[in-house]
Amino acid sequence: MRHARRTARRITRLAAVGGLLCGSLLVTRAMANEPGASGQPVPVGERLVAQLGAARTAGSWLGADGRTVVAVTDAGAAADVRRAGARAEVVRHSMRDLRSAAATLRAAPRVPGTAWSMDYGSNEVVVRADSTVSAGDWSRMAAVARTIGASVRMERTRGTFTTRVDGASPIFASGGRCSAGFDVTDGRDAFLLTAGHCGPVGTTWFARTGDATPLGTTVSGTFPGNDFSLVRYDDGVPRPQSDVVAIGGGRGVRITGAADPVVGQRVFRSGSTTGLHSGRVTGLNATVNYPEGTVTGLVQTTVCAEPGDSGGPLFADGLALGLTSGGNGDCDAGGTTFFQPVGAAMTALGVRLTGTTGGDAAEAGAGSGQARPGGDDVAPSAPPAGSEAGAPGGGAAGTGVGTGTNMGGATDTGADTASGTGPYAAISRVVNTRSVGPGLLVIGGSLIALVAAHSMRSSRLSRRERGAWSSGI
Repeated sequence: MRHARRTARRITRLAAVGGLLCGSLLVTRAMANEPGASGQPVPVGERLVAQLGAARTAGSWLGADGRTVVAVTDAGAAADVRRAGARAEVVRHSMRDLRSAAATLRAAPRVPGTAWSMDYGSNEVVVRADSTVSAGDWSRMAAVARTIGASVRMERTRGTFTTRVDGASPIFASGGRCSAGFDVTDGRDAFLLTAGHCGPVGTTWFARTGDATPLGTTVSGTFPGNDFSLVRYDDGVPRPQSDVVAIGGGRGVRITGAADPVVGQRVFRSGSTTGLHSGRVTGLNATVNYPEGTVTGLVQTTVCAEPGDSGGPLFADGLALGLTSGGNGDCDAGGTTFFQPVGAAMTALGVRLTGTTGGDAAEAGAGSGQARPGGDDVAPSAPPAGSEAGAPGGGAAGTGVGTGTNMGGATDTGADTASGTGPYAAISRVVNTRSVGPGLLVIGGSLIALVAAHSMRSSRLSRRERGAWSSGI
């Protein structure tokens, strides 16, 4: 019996020590996996494209199974990709070829109503022409494509490529309405980032129609060429919940950093007209010839948008990705929407997202389009229930629901759990509570086991001592 108790104590102590080690490992990994001031790790696709070069690769994307795919031009590069744990696809045209084709298209006479982007999956530059492009212009574009060769594919598309400004509601200016994008700062003043085509420098913005006090004034921006602008808040104070993107219905998603999108990635867009919608990234470095001018370097997606959604945020996994620029179609029939990459905009303007420690612009602006991973407590990988249909955008009432970021007077305070408000969010922004919780439970259980083992030993020694004292009497 004494031997059995001794064996039980030993097993309990060993199990407790092992539990302490496992629990400590879980907590350490949870802390290490969270985004910090040192920046996000470089994704494998971006790293391989940079290492192998533009002559041996042709972009990377996420496959249907979520695995990174890298397009390569030779067997040696394919072997390097497989050794790194990604899937290789041997293609005919290199990134250098695709860039050359895009440069030739840009050099040709401009045709409003056309757009092109690099389709990494098909290994082509796809040129699209909307319903406004005449047969003569289409024929001339096709002639340019034939001189380039097999790396270009021509397609007709329905609708028209337009910017998404309208004369209705939030945010308001004399020339129409747009949507707020992301709150940013230069370290001193508070700004709102939105689309450049919404209004030139000097445009005065209001949170509601009829407001006597302005929300802010556009102080910098670029359109055409790029499509971003910077609105300085008149009071210079960041808005409450300024790192939360409103998604309608009083809900919000907390933004913790910025990233470049990746082809194949599921993304979300919120706007003042149509609320929240999701889709996939289908192309990068897109060029769109709007009636007002040509914009380059855009992100092409299957997310729908309508007039008034311009400037609204594109995001995924709690990371800012872009600003709504324009497109064709609507949210009933679907369509193509293009976005200004947010990293390039912040780099050009010298600002960073409000609530971050800096470095977002540098992280998001460089690289080949791979998205950085985010924390578990931020934007969901799937939209909240019912959001596929879109959340109402607040309309003329100017409530700010679905306008993108939570501006002064907005009713969407991010009360939903996805917004990350309250004490829980304060903790979850520092550590991954989903991993830390189990680790702390294991550690706690192990400590209890150690105490129990110690008590068993102390009880045995006490009984021995009492027996020895009695025999001594």
